Parts: sequence; C-alpha cells; structure tokens
Amino acid sequence: MAGEDVDLSSLTLQVGETQETWKQEMERRQSQVDVLQVKLMEVKACVQGSEEHAKEMEVLWRRVKTTSTLLTYLKAKARVFAVPELAHTSCGIKELEGVGLVDRNGTPLSSWSRDVDLSSFGPDEESCIRLRKQQGSYDEQDEAYIGELLKSVQMVSDVMEGLVKRVIMAESETALEKDKVTLGQEEIRRKAIQIENMSLKLEEMERFALGTNGILNDMRKRVEDLVEETSRQRQCAAENEQELCRVKRDFESLKSYVSSLISVRETLLSSERQFQTIERLFERSVYLDIPEIR
Repeated sequence: MAGEDVDLSSLTLQVGETQETWKQEMERRQSQVDVLQVKLMEVKACVQGSEEHAKEMEVLWRRVKTTSTLLTYLKAKARVFAVPELAHTSCGIKELEGVGLVDRNGTPLSSWSRDVDLSSFGPDEESCIRLRKQQGSYDEQDEAYIGELLKSVQMVSDVMEGLVKRVIMAESETALEKDKVTLGQEEIRRKAIQIENMSLKLEEMERFALGTNGILNDMRKRVEDLVEETSRQRQCAAENEQELCRVKRDFESLKSYVSSLISVRETLLSSERQFQTIERLFERSVYLDIPEIR
C-alpha cells in the first residue's frame, strides 16, 4: 500500500515536473518566436529591396507561424491534460460495461503499458498536409523542419498521454490496494472478535476445570477413604478368616471329643445292657436253684 502511494506521488510529481518542463519549453519557444519576430523586423528593414531576402523572410515567417501554432496546440493540450475528465476524453479513454476503462485502441486497463516507445515517433503526414494548407507551399527545408517539429510535438503529446495512463493505472492500483486493506481490516476485526470469544470460552473452561478439579479432589479423597476402608475390611476379613480357622479347629476337636463321648456312652450303655442281662440271668438262675435247695 505504501509503495503504491509512493508510486502515485512520484507520478504526480513527475506530471508536475513534466508540465513545468513543458511550460519552460513553451516559454523558451515563445522567446525564440519573439527573437525571430524581432529578427524578422530587422530583416524586413534591411532587405526591403531584396527579393531573395524576401523569400528567406517568408520562409522564416512561415516557420515562426508554424512554431507558434504548434506551441499554442501544446499549451491547449497541457491545459486539457490538467483536467482528469478532459484528459480521459482527449486520450480516447472510456469505460465499457463489463470491461472497465479502455484506451482509444480498445486495450483494457490491465493491458496498458507503463512505458512510452520513443522510437515509434515520426512526422504525421496528415498534420503536415494540414499545416501546408494553412501556411502555403513548403520547400524541402521547410518539410524537414516541420517534420522534426511535428515529431517533437507528437512525442510530447504521447508522453503526456502515457503519463495520464500511468496516473490512471496508479489510481486504480491504489484503489485496489485500499480495498484489500479494508478487507484485511475487516478480517482482522473478525479475527479479533473470534479471539475474544475464544478467550471468554477459555476462561469459562478454566473455571469449569477449577470446579472439576475440586470435584476430582473430593472423588480422590473418597477413593482414598474407600481404599483405606477396603484395607481395613481386608484386614478384618483376614482376622475373621483366622478366627474362623481357629473355630473350625476347635469345632473339629469338640466334634472328636463328642464322638468319643458318644462312643463311650454307647459302650457304657452296651455294658449296662449286658450287666442287666447278666443280672436277669443270674436272678433267673438263682430263682431256679432255690427249689432244688428246698
């Protein structure tokens, strides 16, 4: 963007310098015309009776008039080029729908050249004929002089037209760069809004993370308590298992003791029954023996 502004400023400065140069050149030419007119008057005073001098004076006068005409043309052209709208019309620049600006050859703005081909300048035959009609007949020297003069005028005119085109191109590029800068600024504003929204979301996530961290700490404490409780329960389970084993051993011992007692009881009962049987048998035997004793 800064480069385009510098380029536009340099082009504007160059146009101003060129106009100043043209002005100085026109003043110099005008001074030459004045000098030539003075010389012409001197020549008229000195060679009134000389036909040859009269012809030279006529040629000189024609050249003076031609130079004055062309200088007037350049002055008018410079004044026209100083006004943008008139400069566009003078250069044949117009705007076509869907294409944009085009020059007198129909070349679009994007294809315009920034350079001026000075090698292509030559005397305009049509201009020579028009000047010949205005000023009368010319000899070969006049033809050469006027041809060089027309070539210079055409070159200056085309250079002015080229500068006008360069100014238009620079203004167009500057407008495009300004549009790009505007779009860039809008994009920056959108990105800034997005960043601000993301910052708010990040702060919200940080608050959520802090809350989650508190919840996680509580859960960690609960898990630690559960682990500790589980360890205690495991220890109690181990102690209970040991107590169960001891109870089982005691139960087995008691069971064995009870079995022994039951076995002894059964033995005693069997012995008691045997004693009762023996006793009954003994009583029967005694009862049977008594009659015999009698």
